[in-house]
Amino acid sequence: MTSGRDPELNRDSDLKRDLEAAVQTRRELGEGYESELVDSFLEKVEQRIDSTVDKRVRRQVAEQQMVIARGGRPPGSADTQGPGVAFGLAALSLVLAIPLSAIAAAQTGLAGLLVCWTGVVGVNACFLGHTLLRGGDEQKKSDWD
Repeated sequence: MTSGRDPELNRDSDLKRDLEAAVQTRRELGEGYESELVDSFLEKVEQRIDSTVDKRVRRQVAEQQMVIARGGRPPGSADTQGPGVAFGLAALSLVLAIPLSAIAAAQTGLAGLLVCWTGVVGVNACFLGHTLLRGGDEQKKSDWD
């Protein structure tokens, strides 16, 4: 069970030993060096976190490059996001349209209200048009494969 994670366990035990050494050193030297000891230990923890994050990022980038090299699309690309993005934009548009409508109607009346809602509809129409154009391009490419 631990064979795949032995390097991780060794690094954890190294950190544990470093912490125990810092606590022992603090006992011997007193409170005068406490902040330096804590800073030194936290620096080691930061280095450990950084190396772990770097390793994970490199692994994810390599996986995405393999997917792309094999002709697939990376996860999270525009085509794989589904209707959630469109729904989110529509919901956000409606939520923001309420105070904008109130401000526009209070300041300029019906003309301001029409301009406000034209803008809301325009933003959603542009997003829909962009999505349809991208989907159409992808469909054309797949027809010729």
